[in-house]
Amino acid sequence: MTWLAPTLLVLAVVAGGLFALVRRRPDLATEFQRRRHAALAAAPAQPPLLLTEAHLAGLPAPVQRYLRGTGAVGKPRVQSLQVAYDAEMFNKPGQPGMPGPAEQFNRFDTPRRLFFMRTRMFGLPVAVLHDYEGTRASMTVRVASLFNVVDLHSDALARTETVTLLNDLCFFAPSWLADPRLAWRPIDDRHAGVSFTQGPHCVSATLEFNDVGELVNFSSDDRGALQKDGSLRLVRWSTPMRGYREFDGRRVATQGEAVFHYPEGDFVYGRFALRQIGFDVQA
Repeated sequence: MTWLAPTLLVLAVVAGGLFALVRRRPDLATEFQRRRHAALAAAPAQPPLLLTEAHLAGLPAPVQRYLRGTGAVGKPRVQSLQVAYDAEMFNKPGQPGMPGPAEQFNRFDTPRRLFFMRTRMFGLPVAVLHDYEGTRASMTVRVASLFNVVDLHSDALARTETVTLLNDLCFFAPSWLADPRLAWRPIDDRHAGVSFTQGPHCVSATLEFNDVGELVNFSSDDRGALQKDGSLRLVRWSTPMRGYREFDGRRVATQGEAVFHYPEGDFVYGRFALRQIGFDVQA
C-alpha cells in the first residue's frame, strides 16, 4: 500500500477535484460484481476432476499430508471460490492501519482473480480493485468514487498477481496442487518448493508446514511491491497463516498477514481475517 502516500493523495485531490464534479466514474463495487458474474458465466475449460490418492503420488510428502488433512481427497476439485474478509492495510511501518471489508473471487480452470476492498484514508473513502486474468492484470485505487490515484496495467503486475494466484491455490484451493502447471521440488519433511507456469509467467515459492500437516507459510521472491513511482520492486513476500477451520468439509486457514521482507526490515502491510468462504457458488 505504499502507493497511498499522503503527498500523492493531496495532489490527486487538488488536480482531480474539478473534473470529478463534472463526471462521476463507475463504482468499483459495481464493477467487481459485474466482472465476477461474467467470470462465473464463462464455459468450463475442463470437466471437474475428482481428486484421488493416485493424483497425490508424485507430490512431496508434506504436500500429500496437507491435501489429506484439508479434506480435498475424494472430493471434486474446486473450480471457483468466493471469500469475505475483515482486512486491515498499512501504508507505512508504524502508521495506523486502514481497516475495511474485502471480497475476493477466484476461478481456477480459467484463471481469474478479483479482489475488492473498501477503506478510508485521511477521512476519505477509498476503494481498491485488483483484476487478474491469466496473462494480464490491473490495479485501481479510487478516492471518493471520483478519481483514481492508482491505475496500473503492466506485464510486471501480471507476473506479480500470478504469485498471488499461486498463494490462493495453496491456501484456499489445494485440490489444484496436483495440477500439471505445478512442478514440485522436495526439500524436507516440513518444506516443499513449487513452480507455477501460467501463460508467459513462471513463478516459484517455498511452502512451510507445521507438525500437524497444516500449511503455515508461503514465501516467494517473484512478487513485486508497488512503489510510489508506479514501479514494482522485487522483494521477498510471505503470507504466514493460521487458525484452520472447516467450511463445507474443507479445512482452510482463517487468519494471516501479508509481509514484504525488505533489506531494511520486514513490513507487514496487510492483515486478514476470513469471515466466510464458498466453494463453487454460482450466484
